[in-house]
Amino acid sequence: MFDIEEELKKLPAKPGVYIMRDSKDTIIYVGKAILLKNRVRSYFQSSRNHTTKIKQMVEHIDHFEYIITDSELEALVLECNLIKEHWPKYNTMLKDDKTYPYIRVTTNEAFPKVSIVREQKKDKAKYFGPYTSVNAVKDSLELLRKIYKIRTCNRNLPKDIGKERPCLYYHMGQCDAPCQGFVSEKEYKANIDEVIEFLNGNYSRVAKLLEDKMSAASEALEFEKAAEFRDLLGSVKQIANRQKITNTDQVDRDIIAFARNNDEAVVQTFFIRVGKLIGRDHFHLGGVQDESDGEVMASFIKQFYAGTPYIPKEIFLSVKTDEEELLTEWLSSKREQKVYLKVPQKGDKEKLVELARKNAEIVLNQDMDKIKREEAKTIGALKELAQYLDLPLVERIESFDISNTAGFESVGSMVVYEKGKPKKADYRKFKIRSIQGPDDYASMYEVLTRRFTHGQKEMEQRKEKQLDTTLGSFTKYPDLILMDGGKGQVGIALRVLSELNMNIAVCGMVKDDNHRTRGLFYDNKELPIDKSSELFKLITRIQDETHRFAIEYHRSLRQKHQVHSILDDISGIGPTRRRALMKYFQSLEAIQAAEVEEIMKLPAMNRQAAEQVYDFFHKQSIQ
Repeated sequence: MFDIEEELKKLPAKPGVYIMRDSKDTIIYVGKAILLKNRVRSYFQSSRNHTTKIKQMVEHIDHFEYIITDSELEALVLECNLIKEHWPKYNTMLKDDKTYPYIRVTTNEAFPKVSIVREQKKDKAKYFGPYTSVNAVKDSLELLRKIYKIRTCNRNLPKDIGKERPCLYYHMGQCDAPCQGFVSEKEYKANIDEVIEFLNGNYSRVAKLLEDKMSAASEALEFEKAAEFRDLLGSVKQIANRQKITNTDQVDRDIIAFARNNDEAVVQTFFIRVGKLIGRDHFHLGGVQDESDGEVMASFIKQFYAGTPYIPKEIFLSVKTDEEELLTEWLSSKREQKVYLKVPQKGDKEKLVELARKNAEIVLNQDMDKIKREEAKTIGALKELAQYLDLPLVERIESFDISNTAGFESVGSMVVYEKGKPKKADYRKFKIRSIQGPDDYASMYEVLTRRFTHGQKEMEQRKEKQLDTTLGSFTKYPDLILMDGGKGQVGIALRVLSELNMNIAVCGMVKDDNHRTRGLFYDNKELPIDKSSELFKLITRIQDETHRFAIEYHRSLRQKHQVHSILDDISGIGPTRRRALMKYFQSLEAIQAAEVEEIMKLPAMNRQAAEQVYDFFHKQSIQ
């Protein structure tokens, strides 16, 4: 039994991270502290003037734990990681998990490549971005390849020069084929230098080059070439028009501003690289109602830059952030250079921040109706369900189903919905081990027993190892178990829970003659559902998803079994040849249609084995 008062006395006067958990052991809040002793105690002091959100959070705390760190900076890093992993209910959360494309130029190679990547590594390559539109990046790369004929292959040059034939891009006139030695290293690097100039925003040199080539082709009466250069020039101008000069100081910076309404906020970011606005994006934050503007800004900075590989030199903000000194230290350590957080007060920089704020306000106003509709479909439907079943809270639902064909390859599926949305990372598949034949009740008993027994074992391991985030998600129990059936299925679930001394609400889906849900079976009685309600639509979505997941798993096992059982019957065909046949032909139908000579093309096959495969299928078909 966790005694909060006793545990508060044991808190150390050291920096660290504290983790608040509810009675189901779910992490509901993660925070950091310079002194754990003072910070954690403050939540349980009635004299404190807590916000509504903190009061609600404290009411749900069943126990807490903490991790000591050497510094507040280490605590900040750990806090960011834990928030991103566990999505605690009472933390201000960044709802969007976006990654951005970069353009990577491998300047450390003799013949550099230019490619799109999602991650910026600490290598000797040059990176440009981030860009908010992957299509714009693809357009830029295609243009650069046409103009400067840079390679796209992964060949090791100059080591592999002349070892293979040139690729299609050479024949299309979009690569100078350095793989064949058709262009010198010096000439190729001159082109790469031009590419880098272009990516740095210097479009005038490319435009002048194309204008000269267009004029020369026209004078030589090569009108098709002139038209091609004209089109390329048009593409360059289009890309150049996307870039807005913001200032002339050539500094990389991000502009961050937000607008808020009740519990929602929209943050607008402008990405400026080498003095040019290369893109912008917006993000949604939830749970901001009781937060100050400085706390909202700090929460966004921590979550956004924890997952972004590039940190600019300057970050302009619309409001002064809480923890400015600590955040500056953290960002500087990630960038490995000094980072400056600034709130411009006048001039063009202040106008740019204000522009970002106005954009955030526009997006927030446009999205409020959409947010409300989405909440009605998810959170609203769950509130309706909790009220309908007289439960205090329904956030996590686990739905189970059994799938088989006359008892063949019986499987169970577990589908998870959290806050009204599917959480696919927590889906689980079960291959029925103990039951032979089509016994859905016995199969469901096995699935539920395995699921919750596994959860109890993981819980014991987690307590032994304290905080170990590598353990599985079975430790997270649902607020409601939803069975794809009525009274019988509910009875099986309640029996399993009783045997494991667990108390979780169980509800069944009662079907009509068309196997569609008409009501819910709960607490030994059937409850009708309004078919026009958001609750009915949510239950239907969960039912359809549970069926889909179970059927797909069953189908994959059935196909695998059929393929292997047939090929295993062929004399002289072992595992190696069987894999080679399936890899090459992809299906049994293709193997059956193949001639002996075609089967012999496989390295693993000789004539005798090929004839055995051919004879097996053709004798089978004759019989």
